[in-house]
Amino acid sequence: MEIDEVKLAAFKENQKTQFLASQFERELLKLREAEDLVQSDPEMAELAQEEIRQLTDQLQGQWDEMDRIIEASREEEARPYGVVLEVRAGAGGDEASLFAGELANMYLKYAEINGWPRTTEHVSATEAGGYKEAAFEILHPKAYEDLRYETGVHRVQRVPATEKMGRIHTSTASVAILPLRKKPSIEINPGDIDMEFSRSGGAGGQNVNKVETAVRLIHRPTGVDVRCQSERSQLKNREKAMTMLIAKLESIHEEEEAKKHADTRKNQIGTGDRSEKIRTYNFPQNRITDHRIKQSWHTIEATLGGNLTPIVEALQTVAAGGEIGTEEE
Repeated sequence: MEIDEVKLAAFKENQKTQFLASQFERELLKLREAEDLVQSDPEMAELAQEEIRQLTDQLQGQWDEMDRIIEASREEEARPYGVVLEVRAGAGGDEASLFAGELANMYLKYAEINGWPRTTEHVSATEAGGYKEAAFEILHPKAYEDLRYETGVHRVQRVPATEKMGRIHTSTASVAILPLRKKPSIEINPGDIDMEFSRSGGAGGQNVNKVETAVRLIHRPTGVDVRCQSERSQLKNREKAMTMLIAKLESIHEEEEAKKHADTRKNQIGTGDRSEKIRTYNFPQNRITDHRIKQSWHTIEATLGGNLTPIVEALQTVAAGGEIGTEEE
């Protein structure tokens, strides 16, 4: 039996396969002894050949099992354990910021209904009571599975409270769902990152307000930046910010790769592009329309209250089979 020594060394180093690897080496030693016996003692050759056959089958089974364990570990590391939810106000001034706040609340309510832990990482509020931008962490393996197709531009059509003539205004907000993984798929050079510290705003006690615990990281090659102020410790905020930055850069990389292969992809809804207009919330008609699957729901109040399940299930069903259109209405 030919052995890949490099692979065997990796099996011996991995905690999940160390025990099997030690067993494998003991059985491998017995195999080598049986093979030597065939050469040195012809009278014992027949018995030795039978032992060689049994040991070879046993060793192959152990090797395959170690391979399976390592592959399962890789899949587990690649599977998102949660997401960073980013919302940003788009076109429409105060109305856009209010809509961004409503979208954020919709996803957080959905997480609450499902019992998923969630944390506010950064919020830049407006005087109108909405969000200019905000980031939240939702920690559950199913969060990415359910929310992955929410990335894109969301459009709202309604009469603002300040509109005296009763005219319908159109505003937008963008959503990004960034998967968090145990093992990043990209490497970041620490020398490419600038770090800034500031005092955390909002509630949190005197310590939060007097000490510079809030962290902002800027990735110079791309201009991507993240902020974190959820923890009282500057170190913990820095660690969380780094996790968020990696997730953001991974998402951008995946988005670029998706665009390259957009014509051949049959199992995705759109490209995951944050500039793609994916959904309209029409208040006068109480209608939500997802332009990618050309499906509508007359449930604006319930949906914004966190009942996203019908939309999530519809998107997952369409994504699971066939080609999907991405044209807007």
